[in-house]
Amino acid sequence: MRMKGKARFAVFIFLLCNVFLLGSCGTNNAGNGEKIEVEFFNQKAEIADGLRNAATEYEKENPNVDMTITTVTSNDGGASLLSKFTSKREPTMMMLSGLPDVDFYKDYLYEMDDLSLTDEMLPQLLESGQLEGKQLGMPFGVEGFGFLYNKEIFKKAGINPNNIKSYQDFVNVVELLDDKKEALGLEDVFAFEGEDENVANHFFANFSASEFDDDNNQAFNAKELKWQNGKRMHEYTDLINQHTVQPVITMNHTHSVDDLFFNDKVAMVHQGNWIVPALNKMDPAFVQEKLGLLPIFADDDKGGRNVAGTNWVIGINKNKSEEEIKAAAGFLDFLYTSEKGQKIVLEELQVIPPVKDLDIDKIGAPISRQLYQDVLDNKAAPMTYKQEPYGFLRASLAPNYQKYLAGEIGWNKFEKLTSEDFREMRRVQKADE
Repeated sequence: MRMKGKARFAVFIFLLCNVFLLGSCGTNNAGNGEKIEVEFFNQKAEIADGLRNAATEYEKENPNVDMTITTVTSNDGGASLLSKFTSKREPTMMMLSGLPDVDFYKDYLYEMDDLSLTDEMLPQLLESGQLEGKQLGMPFGVEGFGFLYNKEIFKKAGINPNNIKSYQDFVNVVELLDDKKEALGLEDVFAFEGEDENVANHFFANFSASEFDDDNNQAFNAKELKWQNGKRMHEYTDLINQHTVQPVITMNHTHSVDDLFFNDKVAMVHQGNWIVPALNKMDPAFVQEKLGLLPIFADDDKGGRNVAGTNWVIGINKNKSEEEIKAAAGFLDFLYTSEKGQKIVLEELQVIPPVKDLDIDKIGAPISRQLYQDVLDNKAAPMTYKQEPYGFLRASLAPNYQKYLAGEIGWNKFEKLTSEDFREMRRVQKADE
């Protein structure tokens, strides 16, 4: 196996130490030599059943294709995928997280520029899988995040969310909710998940996009994190920490969303539209009638925005046979352009297809329709945070942010530590290229 960049391989090698704890993650080959066998390596456990159903429907239309869906959750997915490549069990298709992954596997990725599907995709999202002028990954779906709020609570408090047009307006709303929290039956204004490193990453994403000129490739090539919007992130953080259910550092998803937000005990959480399926299971009316999305004012000159884009891209292994590559591309066509495939993506995967001509009325959740429209209108901040150096989130951003929330370090120290780590991790990542 040939991988460019010994240093990048070294960054990944620690993942292999965990691979043997994962158990078997191999494919279930049909054993029929006449079949075209296609393995899809999936890193989102919540969509596994939907993908399997989609694969079954695709097989019905293409009886010569045998699809296998291999699912390993995102925490262990990177190690498992690397293991499959190093042991010569490479999948045909794979979910990759951002341009660092695309770069790592670029010698194995099929160029998709000439696929008809590429022209159907939202052009704003294609750059998430573009490297060196080549389309090496296809966007998986439209996702986004920001402050989710309870419309009913806002209405009872006399707050019109359309009047929130600046950071100071947001501060005023938070203080008003705090003044009225006893009458509204609130434990506090927010339930911020300080325990979850992903929430720290998503929150950071609101303030990092403009530093890299809203450009994923610029973010990927950036050697430094200068914290141009550090002051505003600091202001938001202190505001939240002052008005959130404590202890913030041990607040987890179940308590934040399921216990507090869903039961009208807090007015806001920082989350994404991926929580819609779970809320729908508890009460679809909550999603349709209560769930709203507020913009974040990271840049005074840009107005309020939410981050929206694609958290994952799908790559096709160019080392497979021409028939396998064609079948893999056909499966993506089926998922995103056929009526049956789009229905599965929307209703079973509960993901927004990243295509430009989607009937917006088919998107069930109002906040998801809002996010899709924001992307269409070029009003969303892109997911430049996905281009951060390997290890930056887990080893630096999240733990240092948690230390700040806990009062263990000051904000200047937080910025200094994360900037130094960003610079060093990027240097290692780019070594030998």
